[in-house]
Amino acid sequence: MDEVLVSDGRALKHVQVREYVRSLVTGNAPGSSAPSERELVHRFGVARMTVRQAMDALVVEGLLERIPGRGTFVARPRRMPSPISGFNEEMARRGLLADSQTLLVRVEQAGPGVARALSLLEGDSVIHWRRLRRADASPMCLEDAYLNEVLLPGFLLGGMPTSLYDDLDARGLRPTWAEDSVSADVAGEEEAGLLEVAVGAAVLRHSRRAVCGSQVVEVSRSVYRADRFTLWVQLGEDA
Repeated sequence: MDEVLVSDGRALKHVQVREYVRSLVTGNAPGSSAPSERELVHRFGVARMTVRQAMDALVVEGLLERIPGRGTFVARPRRMPSPISGFNEEMARRGLLADSQTLLVRVEQAGPGVARALSLLEGDSVIHWRRLRRADASPMCLEDAYLNEVLLPGFLLGGMPTSLYDDLDARGLRPTWAEDSVSADVAGEEEAGLLEVAVGAAVLRHSRRAVCGSQVVEVSRSVYRADRFTLWVQLGEDA
């Protein structure tokens, strides 16, 4: 970049200051303090205007933010992609304590829909894991997950994991992207009983096809209580 070097090859002072501050604050939590202008003036022996120019550049970039009367701090990200997370992680972000009850777990033959979604042949072996999932001890969701048995040797041995995504992560199979769909519906009799709502109450049906690299690792169908769960999605393209 033209601004980085002068004719003798030395970095411009404000660039030196800017990159020094960047190295200090990159990776720090939002709200962490940035070096004060006075500290930087003393460290680099430059004019306050030079320091201000460096800090202004990082504010415009979105790495820092100024709060009048308080100082300069690491900024919150202007936008973040919606994370690929499991139920436990999602509830933790909402400040709720998650727990699950296994209702069914078995190896079964994949039907046509599950086989197609998992990129298997109809009749191939899949693990079917059905759980009632709670948040703060109250029913939130009924989930049926289907997993490729070949990818998960020993999965059914020694008790079920607390978190599917933690288990996938330990195997190097944590999803890197996912296709989700959500639709509005009403609860059937069995669903209503498990979710502790009236038959015909509003629910959200959530389907996911989760992929690690090019390998489909999970297909799930979940039913959420619409009175307890709001789906948050961030949209837009990077600047």
